Amino acid sequence: MNLKDEFSSLGNYFSPRIIGEVNDQYIKVVKIKGQEVPWHNHENEDELFYVVKGTLLMEIENQPDLILKKGDLFVVKKGKNHRVSSKKECLIMLIESKTTEHTGKITSAITKSIEDQFC
Repeated sequence: MNLKDEFSSLGNYFSPRIIGEVNDQYIKVVKIKGQEVPWHNHENEDELFYVVKGTLLMEIENQPDLILKKGDLFVVKKGKNHRVSSKKECLIMLIESKTTEHTGKITSAITKSIEDQFC
């Protein structure tokens, strides 16, 4: 598998795709641009973000904003209200538990079920 090829095959922004799994974790790729991710949290799961290309604004409620750049890795701890955005295209690899809902309990225009993330 080649990550560059996986990112090239993504069609829409804010639409994660599962590309593999390790034990009880999914490995996902997603590209974002703009600010469409709603504030949300994952009650029982941590979420790993690895920036492959671009710059990611990570907002976590009641904490200073973080700017993640290519090569940066960050783990959002379970229960932390957060959202991400990027002014220009940003490519991200995610590692999440198989039970992690895309936008937590919040439903928005970008929310995808786990089943839809296999497409």
